[in-house]
Amino acid sequence: MTGRLTNWAGNITYDAARIHRPGSVEQLQKLVAKSDGVRALGTRHSFNEIADRPGGDLVSLEDLPSSTELDPARRTVTVGAGVRYGELSRWLHGEGYALHNLGSLPHISVAGACATATHGSGVGNGNLATAVSGLELVTADGEIVVLSREKDGDRFAGAVVGLGALGVVTRVTLDVVPTFDVRQYVYENLPWARLEEHFEEIMSAAYSVSLFTGWNGPRIDQVWVKQRVDEPGPWEPAPRWLDATAAPADRHPLPGLSAVNCTAQMGVPGPWYDRLPHFRLDFTPSSGEELQSEYLLPRRHAIAALRALDGVREIVAPVLQVSEIRTVAADDLWMSPSYREDVVALHFTWKKDWPAVRRVLAVIEDLLEPFEARPHWGKLFVMGPERVRSLYERLPDFRRLLTDHDPTGKFRNAFVDERLFGER
Repeated sequence: MTGRLTNWAGNITYDAARIHRPGSVEQLQKLVAKSDGVRALGTRHSFNEIADRPGGDLVSLEDLPSSTELDPARRTVTVGAGVRYGELSRWLHGEGYALHNLGSLPHISVAGACATATHGSGVGNGNLATAVSGLELVTADGEIVVLSREKDGDRFAGAVVGLGALGVVTRVTLDVVPTFDVRQYVYENLPWARLEEHFEEIMSAAYSVSLFTGWNGPRIDQVWVKQRVDEPGPWEPAPRWLDATAAPADRHPLPGLSAVNCTAQMGVPGPWYDRLPHFRLDFTPSSGEELQSEYLLPRRHAIAALRALDGVREIVAPVLQVSEIRTVAADDLWMSPSYREDVVALHFTWKKDWPAVRRVLAVIEDLLEPFEARPHWGKLFVMGPERVRSLYERLPDFRRLLTDHDPTGKFRNAFVDERLFGER
């Protein structure tokens, strides 16, 4: 198949010479073996060139087999790499199981989200990739390699957040837990001073907590609290909380927009897959008129970093749609932005004006540099490749792992070469 393809937001047009949609793993193996350069596509929710392969081949995972295998004894589920979280989650719930965490959108693919350390929220919740206990991938010679946490140990921790550079992932095995229900509450107008005084208390109040702000005043516009019904914890919902007020109806993260596409709030209990994301599965995101950036930094720096951003809100707010603040637990995955650090994630959904956004990102990244901020691999950032490389202590090991699996660089692209190898 030939033709021009864009990412979900439409800000990236892929420059690959050919786009393929193999219907079987065997077809994929033959394609990879004869290709000089190939990258895999998931649901195209990345906002940068991480998935592109100019002049080479792009492989969509959408038509690969999506069979799902549950292993109750090992508490794992194995799925096709192109399966979307929302589809998997509904099936898992019907079988009595759950994933420990979900992103804000249930429409993203399992392989793509894990390869970029996409994360969800919660002080005790690792990113989505931390649930991965096994990978099946097609390597440069077209052969299938199976890696597992149990068998491959530390090298497996290097492979999970693989940035698409080890091979084309075809199947993923994930840890599962017994299914659970969640209640979701929204509070409005949390004073900035109360956030500074009680940051840890707020972010630890429930299983998952997200803060939304437009950076247009001394307040947090909304606090989304997702509480497990079976593990409610010490926090109790009330009409007022730290001078914030309980929302009188369901809310959208963007003030003024209809909440019809958002997951149910007002404390109405529902299954984990229909509360942990912010948006419902049956809401199909349009080609988004937005750009996204995100920086993850050690949680011990959270208040200092937020104060620094508050100092430039007059240049952030005019270009912004909404900003989200959430937390992610530490992990041992080499290329994860939360490697061995509990982190706070500072997310920005921007207006679709790249020249203006680029100028603001330069300011934000300078402000966040003292706080060891790592950019999300799948979102927009402008920091230099040398600085990116300095943020990952296991990068030399990761480069050796890539060379072992892909000695000719078949799965590398300009994004990987510049940011990981310092090459153009």
